[in-house]
Amino acid sequence: MQFVIWGGAALTILGIFGLLGCIWIVLGIKRANLPDAEARAKMQRVVVLNMAALAVSFLGLMAVLVGVILA
Repeated sequence: MQFVIWGGAALTILGIFGLLGCIWIVLGIKRANLPDAEARAKMQRVVVLNMAALAVSFLGLMAVLVGVILA
C-alpha cells in the first residue's frame, strides 16, 4: 500500500501547485488593470483550472487515506 500513499501524496502536491498557479494567474490579471468585462472573462477561465486543481488534490488525499486505512 506504500505506492497508494506515495502516489496520493504526489497527486496532492500536484493539486497544491495547481492552486498556487491559479493564485499567480489571478494576481497577474488584477495587476494588469484590465476592463471589468475582460477581467471577468479571464477569471472565469481560471475558475475551471481552480476546480481541476482542487479535484486532483482531493483525489490525492483520498488515495492517501485509503492507503493508510489498508496498510
